Amino acid sequence: MAMRKKLKMGMVGGGPGAFIGAIHRSAALMDGLIELTAGAFSSDPEKSKKAGEELMLDPERVYSSYDEMIEKELQLTEEERVDIISIVTPNNVHFDPTKKALENGFHVVLDKPMTLTYDEAKSLYKIIKNSDKLFCLTHTYTGYPMIKQMKQMISNNEIGTIKKVYVEYPQGWLYKLLEHENNKQAEWRTDPARNGKAGCFGDIGTHAFNLAEYVTGMKVAKICADLDIKVEGRPIDDDGAVLMRFENNASGILTASQVDTGCENNLKIRVYGDKGGLEWQQEDNNTLIVRWPGKAAEVYRAGTGYLGSLANENTRTPAGHPEGYIEAFANIYRNFARCIYALREGQEPKAEWWDFPGAEDGIRGMAFIELVLASSASEQKWTPFIVEQ
Repeated sequence: MAMRKKLKMGMVGGGPGAFIGAIHRSAALMDGLIELTAGAFSSDPEKSKKAGEELMLDPERVYSSYDEMIEKELQLTEEERVDIISIVTPNNVHFDPTKKALENGFHVVLDKPMTLTYDEAKSLYKIIKNSDKLFCLTHTYTGYPMIKQMKQMISNNEIGTIKKVYVEYPQGWLYKLLEHENNKQAEWRTDPARNGKAGCFGDIGTHAFNLAEYVTGMKVAKICADLDIKVEGRPIDDDGAVLMRFENNASGILTASQVDTGCENNLKIRVYGDKGGLEWQQEDNNTLIVRWPGKAAEVYRAGTGYLGSLANENTRTPAGHPEGYIEAFANIYRNFARCIYALREGQEPKAEWWDFPGAEDGIRGMAFIELVLASSASEQKWTPFIVEQ
């Protein structure tokens, strides 16, 4: 078999002042399967050039737009051109570069949510399904080893039939009008034109929703939502709560806020079945609490020999050596890359490698935003969860 070569990646966005671009780069490069080769890092050509210089890329592979990058990369030989395009722009610049990248034969990694609008998501879903290239949506939190352990225990029926799901994502960073204080992150995340119709729920509520469906393996069937704007002068929601009913009639409560003053990013999920319960929180992400009736709770830890195949496949270090947010991100990139390699070599990827978020997660996330907004505005409240495709 010919020697493997690193997958080449081009990045759209992630230039000066961006937060998530550097996270994506660190994650993508962590395991030595991917190298950053090209980029269109900003809509401002000078900023893109500056980012390319800081990343020590070949100036010929630093572009002024994603259109130019796709056009110029296609002129290179298959051996030279990028294999993957990673898109880390604000939400209003998700649909077009993803569409063009897939249609021109590149694999795509896209930061969530999938698109700016639900209509865009429905169009992009069809494009992804008709493409022979792989698509990954970075719902980061599904990459944590103990979240994967939680998922596997539930799918193995270890805690029985699921009855109740609690998921909460408290942040406090938007407790005041930071968007009026020259804060780039606050500016675009509270701007409907760049972020979409939902603020907090488009940004982190979608993560909580995705995590609830991922961990339990159950789909939400209907919702009852109440969104709010707590900081006067903000155009889109910064706080809210959703009641959920899953397809098996399990009930769920989802809360998300960006005005829980002083809170950082302690995403939490608790799932209770008729045999036991599981509890996880991001700020202690290497721990999973397992509860049983009539006896002491158990503490499962990442990196230990008693965990399942999903957790083990996504753990890099022995127990007690903490892995965190970037490693969770890197698990998604590594699984994605492993699938590309396997398919190229005519092999079926391991089931554990296919465990990365994709088009289905994307369209359900956008449906969640649309339906939560409709439910919140409605007097009827309970809204059937129907995904149009």
